Amino acid sequence: MSENNGYVNYTVNEIGISTITFFHPQSNSLPSNLLDELATTIQHAGQDDNVKVIKLQSGGDRTFCAGASFDELQAIQNIEEGIAFFSGFAKVINAARKCPKIIIGRVQGKAVGGGVGMASAVDYCFATKFASVKLSELAIGIGPFVVGPAVERKMGLSAMSTLAINATEWFSADWAQEKGLYSSVSENTEEMDAKVDILCEKIATSHDKATKELKKIFWEGTEHWDDLLSERAKISGELILSNFSKEAIAKIKGK
Repeated sequence: MSENNGYVNYTVNEIGISTITFFHPQSNSLPSNLLDELATTIQHAGQDDNVKVIKLQSGGDRTFCAGASFDELQAIQNIEEGIAFFSGFAKVINAARKCPKIIIGRVQGKAVGGGVGMASAVDYCFATKFASVKLSELAIGIGPFVVGPAVERKMGLSAMSTLAINATEWFSADWAQEKGLYSSVSENTEEMDAKVDILCEKIATSHDKATKELKKIFWEGTEHWDDLLSERAKISGELILSNFSKEAIAKIKGK
């Protein structure tokens, strides 16, 4: 796949650190094909015997993930297309949840909507001070229904509702760390990457059966999420068809 259409890359080094990198030229927003590929790649890494730990990151410098592709949101014409699109984020979150390997997130810049959901779905998340967060869904007439359970599990209902209601406000990386989304906030990417590498190496040389049992414990109580996130995708899929949503998206794209 060309860089113009985005990509998902997968590598494994000699000690079992897998790096999954996604990229899209529109601020790492994610169309359906990339969401599907990302979910499949996480599943593959989880089953790869050579992989001991997974590092999830995006390409580029300033934006981790801008969430949904506005081009694709604007093109949705019916409920089936709406459900199919929002199910893409559900697939990624569920793939991370079910993956038996520890996933380390690397968030170099801003995270919006589904990007906050992805940061919430990893098991340990590093960030830079530039990694502010926003759940912007309400501003376009929907809500963070699919990513909400992951954000709430990580940050608590109070922080999730703060983000969801104040949908046009950016919240700082320090705020996100205080609420539990990030485990570490660094001054720059170099400092963050050094910390990421150290922890990944530690996990790669840990007892893999112990890390798998830890992963199970981390995600206890989420066994119903396949059904829950499908139900949430239907809510978003219906709401995105409203005139409010169509006008809001057109206004944003016209800026």
